[in-house]
Amino acid sequence: MLKTALKPRWIAGLVFAIAISGVFVLLSQWQFGRSTQSEAPVSTTTEDTRQLTTVLQPGGFFPGSVADQIVSATGSYDPQKQVLVPGRLNDGAKGYWIVSAFAVNDAPVLKGAAATPQTWIPVARGWVADPADAVAPPSGTIELTGRLLPSESPLPHTDPGPGRASAVSVAELINDWNVSSYPGFVAARTELSGGTDVGAPAASSAVKPLLIGPQPPAQQVNWLNLFYSVEWVVFAGFALFIWWRLVKDDYRRDLEDALDDELDEDPSGQNPVGSDDRQRQHQASQPAAGRPAEEQRTADAHPADPYPTAPHPTDPRVQS
Repeated sequence: MLKTALKPRWIAGLVFAIAISGVFVLLSQWQFGRSTQSEAPVSTTTEDTRQLTTVLQPGGFFPGSVADQIVSATGSYDPQKQVLVPGRLNDGAKGYWIVSAFAVNDAPVLKGAAATPQTWIPVARGWVADPADAVAPPSGTIELTGRLLPSESPLPHTDPGPGRASAVSVAELINDWNVSSYPGFVAARTELSGGTDVGAPAASSAVKPLLIGPQPPAQQVNWLNLFYSVEWVVFAGFALFIWWRLVKDDYRRDLEDALDDELDEDPSGQNPVGSDDRQRQHQASQPAAGRPAEEQRTADAHPADPYPTAPHPTDPRVQS
Protein backbone atom coordinates (compact mmCIF):
# COMPACT_ATOMS: atom_id res chain seq x y z
CA MET A 1 0.00 0.00 0.00
CA LEU A 2 2.96 2.30 0.55
CA LYS A 3 3.87 1.97 -3.12
CA THR A 4 0.37 3.09 -4.05
CA ALA A 5 0.51 6.02 -1.63
CA LEU A 6 3.78 7.18 -3.19
CA LYS A 7 2.15 7.71 -6.55
CA PRO A 8 2.44 11.37 -7.61
CA ARG A 9 -1.30 11.92 -7.63
CA TRP A 10 -1.73 10.57 -4.10
CA ILE A 11 1.22 12.60 -2.80
CA ALA A 12 -0.47 15.69 -4.26
CA GLY A 13 -3.74 14.52 -2.70
CA LEU A 14 -2.06 14.18 0.69
CA VAL A 15 -0.69 17.73 0.46
CA PHE A 16 -4.14 18.99 -0.41
CA ALA A 17 -5.76 17.04 2.45
CA ILE A 18 -3.22 18.40 4.95
CA ALA A 19 -3.88 21.95 3.71
CA ILE A 20 -7.63 21.47 4.08
CA SER A 21 -7.16 20.00 7.57
CA GLY A 22 -5.00 22.98 8.56
CA VAL A 23 -7.74 25.38 7.50
CA PHE A 24 -10.28 23.39 9.52
CA VAL A 25 -8.02 23.49 12.61
CA LEU A 26 -7.70 27.27 12.30
CA LEU A 27 -11.47 27.56 12.06
CA SER A 28 -11.76 25.37 15.16
CA GLN A 29 -9.41 27.66 17.10
CA TRP A 30 -11.40 30.69 15.99
CA GLN A 31 -14.69 29.14 17.09
CA PHE A 32 -13.15 28.07 20.41
CA GLY A 33 -11.96 31.62 21.05
CA ARG A 34 -15.48 32.90 20.46
CA SER A 35 -16.99 30.29 22.77
CA THR A 36 -15.78 32.23 25.84
CA GLN A 37 -16.50 35.92 25.83
CA SER A 38 -17.06 38.68 28.35
CA GLU A 39 -20.56 39.46 29.50
CA ALA A 40 -19.80 43.14 29.04
CA PRO A 41 -16.75 44.99 27.70
CA VAL A 42 -14.39 46.58 30.18
CA SER A 43 -15.40 50.22 30.55
CA THR A 44 -12.63 52.79 30.12
CA THR A 45 -14.57 55.42 32.06
CA THR A 46 -13.72 53.70 35.35
CA GLU A 47 -10.28 55.33 35.22
CA ASP A 48 -11.80 58.81 35.32
CA THR A 49 -11.87 60.09 38.92
CA ARG A 50 -15.34 60.83 40.24
CA GLN A 51 -16.63 62.01 43.62
CA LEU A 52 -17.64 59.12 45.88
CA THR A 53 -20.80 60.94 47.01
CA THR A 54 -22.06 61.12 43.41
CA VAL A 55 -21.22 57.52 42.51
CA LEU A 56 -22.52 55.47 45.44
CA GLN A 57 -25.20 55.92 48.06
CA PRO A 58 -24.88 54.53 51.60
CA GLY A 59 -27.34 52.08 53.04
CA GLY A 60 -28.30 50.48 49.71
CA PHE A 61 -27.09 47.87 47.26
CA PHE A 62 -23.81 48.06 45.41
CA PRO A 63 -24.56 48.40 41.66
CA GLY A 64 -22.20 46.52 39.41
CA SER A 65 -21.97 49.51 37.05
CA VAL A 66 -19.80 51.44 39.56
CA ALA A 67 -17.40 48.61 40.38
CA ASP A 68 -13.72 49.47 39.73
CA GLN A 69 -14.53 53.17 39.47
CA ILE A 70 -11.77 55.54 40.62
CA VAL A 71 -13.31 57.78 43.26
CA SER A 72 -12.17 60.62 45.48
CA ALA A 73 -13.41 61.72 48.87
CA THR A 74 -12.43 64.09 51.67
CA GLY A 75 -12.66 63.05 55.30
CA SER A 76 -10.72 61.63 58.22
CA TYR A 77 -9.63 58.35 59.75
CA ASP A 78 -10.36 57.00 63.19
CA PRO A 79 -7.17 55.27 64.50
CA GLN A 80 -9.33 53.12 66.79
CA LYS A 81 -11.12 51.60 63.82
CA GLN A 82 -8.45 49.63 61.99
CA VAL A 83 -8.13 45.89 61.31
CA LEU A 84 -5.81 43.50 59.47
CA VAL A 85 -7.19 41.11 56.86
CA PRO A 86 -4.97 37.99 56.49
CA GLY A 87 -4.38 35.80 53.46
CA ARG A 88 -3.62 38.62 50.97
CA LEU A 89 -1.05 38.16 48.24
CA ASN A 90 1.63 40.57 47.05
CA ASP A 91 4.02 39.28 44.37
CA GLY A 92 3.21 35.74 45.45
CA ALA A 93 3.85 36.36 49.17
CA LYS A 94 1.08 36.10 51.74
CA GLY A 95 0.46 38.97 54.09
CA TYR A 96 -2.16 41.34 55.48
CA TRP A 97 -4.22 44.25 54.23
CA ILE A 98 -4.44 47.29 56.49
CA VAL A 99 -8.10 48.35 56.51
CA SER A 100 -9.18 51.54 58.27
CA ALA A 101 -12.52 53.31 58.70
CA PHE A 102 -12.78 56.60 56.81
CA ALA A 103 -15.45 59.19 57.69
CA VAL A 104 -16.63 60.80 54.44
CA ASN A 105 -17.36 64.52 54.53
CA ASP A 106 -20.68 65.64 53.00
CA ALA A 107 -21.91 62.06 52.80
CA PRO A 108 -25.63 61.39 53.23
CA VAL A 109 -26.55 60.55 56.81
CA LEU A 110 -28.57 57.39 57.32
CA LYS A 111 -31.62 57.36 59.54
CA GLY A 112 -32.59 54.77 62.06
CA ALA A 113 -31.90 53.60 65.57
CA ALA A 114 -28.49 52.12 64.67
CA ALA A 115 -27.43 55.01 62.38
CA THR A 116 -24.45 57.16 63.32
CA PRO A 117 -23.99 60.89 62.75
CA GLN A 118 -21.31 60.23 60.16
CA THR A 119 -21.17 57.84 57.23
CA TRP A 120 -18.03 55.80 56.86
CA ILE A 121 -16.37 53.63 54.24
CA PRO A 122 -13.65 50.98 54.74
CA VAL A 123 -10.33 51.83 53.07
CA ALA A 124 -7.67 49.23 52.28
CA ARG A 125 -4.55 51.34 52.75
CA GLY A 126 -1.64 48.91 52.07
CA TRP A 127 -0.10 45.45 52.43
CA VAL A 128 2.34 44.19 55.07
CA ALA A 129 4.04 40.83 55.48
CA ASP A 130 4.28 41.13 59.28
CA PRO A 131 1.38 42.42 61.38
CA ALA A 132 3.90 44.35 63.52
CA ASP A 133 4.70 46.53 60.49
CA ALA A 134 1.18 47.89 60.23
CA VAL A 135 1.05 51.69 60.71
CA ALA A 136 -1.74 53.78 62.16
CA PRO A 137 -3.81 55.92 59.78
CA PRO A 138 -2.86 59.59 59.39
CA SER A 139 -4.72 62.23 61.37
CA GLY A 140 -6.43 65.34 60.14
CA THR A 141 -8.33 65.95 56.94
CA ILE A 142 -7.33 63.57 54.20
CA GLU A 143 -7.95 63.77 50.46
CA LEU A 144 -8.44 60.14 49.46
CA THR A 145 -8.30 58.69 45.96
CA GLY A 146 -8.71 55.01 45.19
CA ARG A 147 -10.60 52.27 43.37
CA LEU A 148 -14.14 51.51 44.51
CA LEU A 149 -14.77 47.80 45.01
CA PRO A 150 -17.79 45.78 46.15
CA SER A 151 -17.90 44.31 49.62
CA GLU A 152 -16.43 40.84 50.07
CA SER A 153 -18.23 37.99 51.74
CA PRO A 154 -17.14 37.09 55.29
CA LEU A 155 -15.66 33.66 55.83
CA PRO A 156 -18.17 31.48 57.68
CA HIS A 157 -17.28 29.77 60.95
CA THR A 158 -14.09 31.82 61.24
CA ASP A 159 -12.87 33.77 64.27
CA PRO A 160 -10.15 36.08 62.97
CA GLY A 161 -9.30 37.30 66.48
CA PRO A 162 -9.03 40.81 67.92
CA GLY A 163 -7.91 43.48 65.49
CA ARG A 164 -8.46 41.13 62.56
CA ALA A 165 -11.21 40.55 59.98
CA SER A 166 -11.78 37.49 57.82
CA ALA A 167 -12.42 39.64 54.73
CA VAL A 168 -13.10 43.20 53.67
CA SER A 169 -16.76 42.62 54.42
CA VAL A 170 -18.86 45.70 55.16
CA ALA A 171 -21.34 43.58 57.11
CA GLU A 172 -18.56 42.26 59.34
CA LEU A 173 -16.75 45.58 59.77
CA ILE A 174 -19.76 47.72 60.67
CA ASN A 175 -20.57 45.27 63.48
CA ASP A 176 -17.04 45.66 64.83
CA TRP A 177 -16.89 49.44 64.39
CA ASN A 178 -20.57 50.25 65.09
CA VAL A 179 -20.82 52.75 62.25
CA SER A 180 -23.05 53.49 59.24
CA SER A 181 -21.24 52.65 56.06
CA TYR A 182 -21.28 52.61 52.29
CA PRO A 183 -21.93 49.14 50.72
CA GLY A 184 -18.37 48.87 49.35
CA PHE A 185 -14.77 49.74 50.12
CA VAL A 186 -11.92 51.74 48.57
CA ALA A 187 -8.46 50.43 47.70
CA ALA A 188 -6.37 53.53 48.34
CA ARG A 189 -4.11 55.00 45.68
CA THR A 190 -3.18 58.31 47.28
CA GLU A 191 -3.76 59.88 50.69
CA LEU A 192 -2.89 63.57 50.78
CA SER A 193 -2.89 66.02 53.67
CA GLY A 194 -2.22 69.59 52.58
CA GLY A 195 -0.75 68.28 49.32
CA THR A 196 1.67 65.94 51.15
CA ASP A 197 1.53 62.20 50.69
CA VAL A 198 0.64 60.66 54.05
CA GLY A 199 -0.34 57.23 52.80
CA ALA A 200 0.76 54.02 54.46
CA PRO A 201 3.51 53.24 51.92
CA ALA A 202 4.97 56.73 52.48
CA ALA A 203 4.95 56.26 56.25
CA SER A 204 6.83 52.94 56.24
CA SER A 205 8.92 51.08 53.71
CA ALA A 206 7.49 47.81 55.04
CA VAL A 207 4.05 48.79 53.76
CA LYS A 208 3.44 48.06 50.08
CA PRO A 209 0.86 49.95 48.01
CA LEU A 210 -2.19 48.16 46.67
CA LEU A 211 -1.89 48.21 42.91
CA ILE A 212 -5.36 46.95 42.07
CA GLY A 213 -6.45 47.31 38.46
CA PRO A 214 -9.92 46.97 36.98
CA GLN A 215 -11.31 43.51 37.51
CA PRO A 216 -11.98 41.43 34.37
CA PRO A 217 -15.66 40.93 33.63
CA ALA A 218 -17.27 37.57 34.16
CA GLN A 219 -16.93 35.07 31.34
CA GLN A 220 -19.76 33.14 29.79
CA VAL A 221 -19.55 30.04 27.60
CA ASN A 222 -21.22 29.97 24.20
CA TRP A 223 -21.93 26.29 23.80
CA LEU A 224 -22.86 26.61 20.13
CA ASN A 225 -19.43 28.02 19.25
CA LEU A 226 -17.80 25.33 21.40
CA PHE A 227 -19.70 22.65 19.44
CA TYR A 228 -18.58 24.22 16.16
CA SER A 229 -14.95 24.14 17.30
CA VAL A 230 -15.19 20.40 17.96
CA GLU A 231 -16.97 19.91 14.64
CA TRP A 232 -14.14 21.55 12.68
CA VAL A 233 -11.64 19.19 14.32
CA VAL A 234 -13.76 16.24 13.18
CA PHE A 235 -13.81 17.66 9.65
CA ALA A 236 -10.01 17.95 9.70
CA GLY A 237 -9.68 14.29 10.60
CA PHE A 238 -12.29 13.34 8.01
CA ALA A 239 -10.30 15.04 5.23
CA LEU A 240 -7.29 12.85 6.02
CA PHE A 241 -9.53 9.78 6.28
CA ILE A 242 -10.94 10.43 2.78
CA TRP A 243 -7.41 10.55 1.36
CA TRP A 244 -6.50 7.28 3.09
CA ARG A 245 -9.70 5.63 1.87
CA LEU A 246 -9.05 6.65 -1.75
CA VAL A 247 -5.50 5.31 -1.57
CA LYS A 248 -6.77 2.04 -0.11
CA ASP A 249 -9.36 1.66 -2.90
CA ASP A 250 -6.68 2.30 -5.53
CA TYR A 251 -4.46 -0.30 -3.88
CA ARG A 252 -7.27 -2.88 -3.98
CA ARG A 253 -7.91 -2.17 -7.66
CA ASP A 254 -4.23 -2.78 -8.39
CA LEU A 255 -4.40 -6.10 -6.57
CA GLU A 256 -7.52 -7.15 -8.49
CA ASP A 257 -5.94 -6.24 -11.83
CA ALA A 258 -2.81 -8.21 -10.98
CA LEU A 259 -4.92 -11.21 -9.97
CA ASP A 260 -6.92 -11.08 -13.21
CA ASP A 261 -3.68 -11.04 -15.22
CA GLU A 262 -2.47 -14.14 -13.41
CA LEU A 263 -5.75 -16.00 -13.99
CA ASP A 264 -5.69 -15.19 -17.72
CA GLU A 265 -2.39 -17.02 -18.20
CA ASP A 266 -1.67 -20.78 -17.97
CA PRO A 267 1.31 -22.11 -16.02
CA SER A 268 3.51 -22.08 -19.18
CA GLY A 269 2.58 -18.48 -19.81
CA GLN A 270 1.54 -19.14 -23.46
CA ASN A 271 -2.15 -19.98 -23.88
CA PRO A 272 -4.87 -18.30 -21.85
CA VAL A 273 -6.57 -20.52 -19.40
CA GLY A 274 -10.13 -21.29 -20.42
CA SER A 275 -9.68 -20.35 -24.11
CA ASP A 276 -10.64 -23.90 -25.26
CA ASP A 277 -13.78 -23.80 -23.21
CA ARG A 278 -14.76 -20.45 -24.64
CA GLN A 279 -14.09 -21.78 -28.17
CA ARG A 280 -16.29 -24.85 -27.62
CA GLN A 281 -19.06 -22.64 -26.22
CA HIS A 282 -18.81 -20.43 -29.28
CA GLN A 283 -19.03 -23.39 -31.67
CA ALA A 284 -22.00 -24.84 -29.83
CA SER A 285 -23.87 -21.61 -30.16
CA GLN A 286 -23.36 -21.52 -33.99
CA PRO A 287 -25.21 -23.86 -36.48
CA ALA A 288 -23.02 -26.48 -38.18
CA ALA A 289 -21.56 -25.27 -41.46
CA GLY A 290 -23.08 -26.85 -44.60
CA ARG A 291 -25.94 -28.54 -42.73
CA PRO A 292 -29.31 -28.08 -44.45
CA ALA A 293 -31.69 -25.83 -42.63
CA GLU A 294 -34.48 -28.46 -42.55
CA GLU A 295 -32.12 -31.06 -41.12
CA GLN A 296 -30.96 -28.56 -38.60
CA ARG A 297 -34.54 -27.83 -37.56
CA THR A 298 -35.29 -31.55 -37.24
CA ALA A 299 -32.24 -32.03 -35.09
CA ASP A 300 -33.22 -29.17 -32.93
CA ALA A 301 -36.78 -30.49 -32.57
CA HIS A 302 -35.64 -34.04 -31.77
CA PRO A 303 -32.43 -33.87 -29.88
CA ALA A 304 -30.46 -37.04 -29.46
CA ASP A 305 -31.25 -39.07 -26.41
CA PRO A 306 -28.45 -38.47 -23.99
CA TYR A 307 -29.02 -41.88 -22.44
CA PRO A 308 -29.54 -44.42 -25.25
CA THR A 309 -30.74 -47.83 -24.26
CA ALA A 310 -29.65 -51.11 -25.77
CA PRO A 311 -32.21 -52.89 -28.01
CA HIS A 312 -34.12 -55.68 -26.43
CA PRO A 313 -32.77 -59.11 -27.52
CA THR A 314 -34.95 -61.29 -29.68
CA ASP A 315 -36.79 -63.88 -27.72
CA PRO A 316 -35.48 -67.39 -28.57
CA ARG A 317 -37.89 -69.70 -30.20
CA VAL A 318 -38.70 -72.88 -28.47
CA GLN A 319 -38.17 -75.97 -30.64
CA SER A 320 -40.59 -78.72 -30.26
